[in-house]
Amino acid sequence: MTLVKWHPTTALRPWNNFDRIFRDFFNENYEEEASSNRWVPSTDIHEDDKKYTVTADLPGVDKKNVNINVKDNVLTLTGERTLETKEENSNYHRRERMYGSFKRCFRLPDMVNEDQISAKFKNGILIIDLPKAEVVQPREIEIKVA
Repeated sequence: MTLVKWHPTTALRPWNNFDRIFRDFFNENYEEEASSNRWVPSTDIHEDDKKYTVTADLPGVDKKNVNINVKDNVLTLTGERTLETKEENSNYHRRERMYGSFKRCFRLPDMVNEDQISAKFKNGILIIDLPKAEVVQPREIEIKVA
């Protein structure tokens, strides 16, 4: 079974597949086309009672090439995956893996405690924990009758 990446605009334009066949057949600069596409790592955002968790897939990215910044309730994840050096006596027939710099921004809810944000990076997966701040609950004041 072949896994095919689907895009919603493809279904709206049935002639797109026909055009793509001819474009791909005559395309001699595939490496240039692939490198011009923008690489964006996939992310998941999960919430529980105590925190939000952002998980990003960063295969082939070195930990020192990843930066996390929080400013004005916006979490910004930036980094770069570098291209492997090309070997002298070999030719690529196809090059699909993306490389280059990336940037992902996520607006945070007001209840995130920015001082306690933590991150860990293992096996190409970045996990950012965003603890929720304690919500101040209104309290009732008893009125004493004299």
